[in-house]
Amino acid sequence: MATNHLQVGVLALQGAFESHIKTFETMGIEAIPVRSTQDLERVHKIVIPGGESTAIQMLLESSSLRQPLSERLSHGMPVFGTCAGMIVLSKVILDGREDQSPLNAIDIVVRRNAFGRQIDSFESEINVKGLTEPFPAVFIRAPIVEAVGDDVEVYAKVDDQIVLCGNASTLVASFHPELSSDTRIHEIFLSIGE
Repeated sequence: MATNHLQVGVLALQGAFESHIKTFETMGIEAIPVRSTQDLERVHKIVIPGGESTAIQMLLESSSLRQPLSERLSHGMPVFGTCAGMIVLSKVILDGREDQSPLNAIDIVVRRNAFGRQIDSFESEINVKGLTEPFPAVFIRAPIVEAVGDDVEVYAKVDDQIVLCGNASTLVASFHPELSSDTRIHEIFLSIGE
């Protein structure tokens, strides 16, 4: 995969950004922590990590990153959202705060904490469209996708609930692939826009 020329960014305002950076490093790819508009200008693709979706959204506003990020996404910059990142990138958030305003990068309806609280976290081997072997997925206070638009492809489900899907420029996962030593979901993200 010819991705070494890419500058991959990981939004580093809150949440599990360090694990994503380490995953890319094991793949031989430099990942840049994105905390400012200057950082954002340097990257071709970006990851929005897990964490707390309302905190991430507030920090996007206070760091003046929301508008430039939204513009880049609307022009097709590839983005990968995991757990809270999925919520931030969605079109509609169920069970969210009234002031939550998602980035609308993918036409999905997401329900927060759909699998329960922290104590209900679990691991599951999931079958992912395009992968020959199951992927070891870690779910922590995970959201689920309740509905998808016509341009969204579903890649994986757990108990008939959508947990991995994407469109032409966006990949979103309910789980935390960065907590596994398996890099195949990150490889799928890196193939977007190639």
